[in-house]
Amino acid sequence: MYKLLSHNDLDGVGCGILAKLAFDQEVKVRYNSVSSLNREIEFFLENDSPDTFLFITDLSPNEENVKRLNAHFGENGKVQLIDHHKTALHLNDYEWSSIVVEREDGKLTSATSLFYEFLVLNNLLEARDSINEFVELVRQYDTWEWEKNENHKAHALNSLFYLVSIDDFEETMMERLRNSDDFDFDEFEKRLLNMEEDKIDRYIRRKKREIVQAKVGEYYAGIVYAESYHSELGNELGKEYAHLDYIVILNMGGKRISYRTIHDHVDVSAVAGHFGGGGHQKASGSALTDVAYKQFVLDTFHLEPLQEDAKKNRYNLKESAFGTLYKTKGDDLFLLYHQNGKWTVDKNKKTMSETFPTFDEGERFLKRNFEAFLVKDDFFVEYLIKEVKNNNSNKK
Repeated sequence: MYKLLSHNDLDGVGCGILAKLAFDQEVKVRYNSVSSLNREIEFFLENDSPDTFLFITDLSPNEENVKRLNAHFGENGKVQLIDHHKTALHLNDYEWSSIVVEREDGKLTSATSLFYEFLVLNNLLEARDSINEFVELVRQYDTWEWEKNENHKAHALNSLFYLVSIDDFEETMMERLRNSDDFDFDEFEKRLLNMEEDKIDRYIRRKKREIVQAKVGEYYAGIVYAESYHSELGNELGKEYAHLDYIVILNMGGKRISYRTIHDHVDVSAVAGHFGGGGHQKASGSALTDVAYKQFVLDTFHLEPLQEDAKKNRYNLKESAFGTLYKTKGDDLFLLYHQNGKWTVDKNKKTMSETFPTFDEGERFLKRNFEAFLVKDDFFVEYLIKEVKNNNSNKK
């Protein structure tokens, strides 16, 4: 008999589907949040038969349960933990644990991809094309490679996962993987996913108008309240407000925080670690602790939301030869322009001392320090006309 304790997200449930494909009725699968895993481990150690082989995937136990699992393994050897989070690397000290964040070629792993390799290598599951593709879709979504590779099928798989119950998702995927030579969505699922995509777009547009900016330690963070679509929201907010180092998404009902970044210089698993959480470099989570509540809620609640940059401009464009015009909510105006091989800023028509080697660095300075935003074309054109008139008047 086998028992699998896994995470309750797509990567964790992917492990559950593989376990059921491999062991059928001989496996019991339990999906857990980060906080509930240790209760399940304690229940297993106290109540399950010592002949039951325990798999733990996509989650890591606390220090006390690590000791108990090590003792259990010493007695019967029937424990295997498989994970891919950087925060769990210390568990590689134990014979029953395998933590692999990335391969030698730089390819990032997921719990589903690692568990699949384990099952195939030990002749517990036969590889086939449909399973290969399913596992790769899960891996690319969980590591965010799907965006770099423009693999929207991976993103759609995660959307489908949240549109149905875990039981329905498991049943549908298992039937498809058992009976199909390749992996794809049926017509009903495609229609459902199209409707969901529209819903997500509307949700993200609304949240873009609610995000606030705060300096947290050495970083600038964007903070927003949201109950749903954390991965999609964090990614889009990160791109819209690229001057921010990371995005903090507060789920007040669930008392949880999600951390997301699009930047390579930030490791949000370290940020989450300050509050007892963890995860990946670019996607992590933690509980909303008292310290986190003060830092991200109490200390930022009074802040005004950021103003979005103007869209669909034809004239006030970034790196424009005429300069690029920004404004603050306090009505300060900033013109960022190229002069003598460097980027210079005029604040309210007075040249600032700061200069920048690139446009992006200049814009980042304006957004981080002044929360400036790109103005619309009509405002920009009116500004230029006034400048021309003033220059002509001064020449007379």
